[in-house]
Amino acid sequence: MNKEITSSFYAYLSRLRWIKRWGLKRNAHAENVMEHSWEVSVIAHTLALIKNRYYGGTVDANAIATAALYHDITEVITGDLPTPIKYHSQEISAAYKRIEHQAEIELLALLPVELQADFQVLIHHDRMPPEHVQIIKAADKISAYLKCQAELKAGNLEFETAAAQLALTIGASEQPEVSFFMKAFAPSCGLTLDGLMKTY
Repeated sequence: MNKEITSSFYAYLSRLRWIKRWGLKRNAHAENVMEHSWEVSVIAHTLALIKNRYYGGTVDANAIATAALYHDITEVITGDLPTPIKYHSQEISAAYKRIEHQAEIELLALLPVELQADFQVLIHHDRMPPEHVQIIKAADKISAYLKCQAELKAGNLEFETAAAQLALTIGASEQPEVSFFMKAFAPSCGLTLDGLMKTY
């Protein structure tokens, strides 16, 4: 009979709902890391499928979606460090990377030993296939862009500069699946429910 196993891993994960994003800005609609992670996951899944169906890709869309769910897991320990601070200087960026890596190690250690190998590729970003990382990063940018657009639509000009910067970054992407998503799916995200109903 196996000895009883206890782990606080999912207790930590459940606290992602309390980690607020965009902490340096006034938000019309608060966003937490848990809901952001879901959005990045579904966008990444769609990007992977677009890549496979339209551009000859062979990536594992399900593996990418799963990894995206965990892409900000370390923030349950580190909190969400706003992008302007994270990349303010090389020193700050390098220090945050070290903190993030240590948080990955500590979270992985919370799991039963038999499961740790399965979660390594989800929690340790440097263990993921480069194509997976690229798609998840693109999905993260798209999610942030859509958040900015929602805030602007609510009349919150705090997000004006971030929206413009993200639009430039996404527009410069060399991933054709990103351009496809932005043309096919992003425009309707600004519609009201009534507007969406008229698109049927």
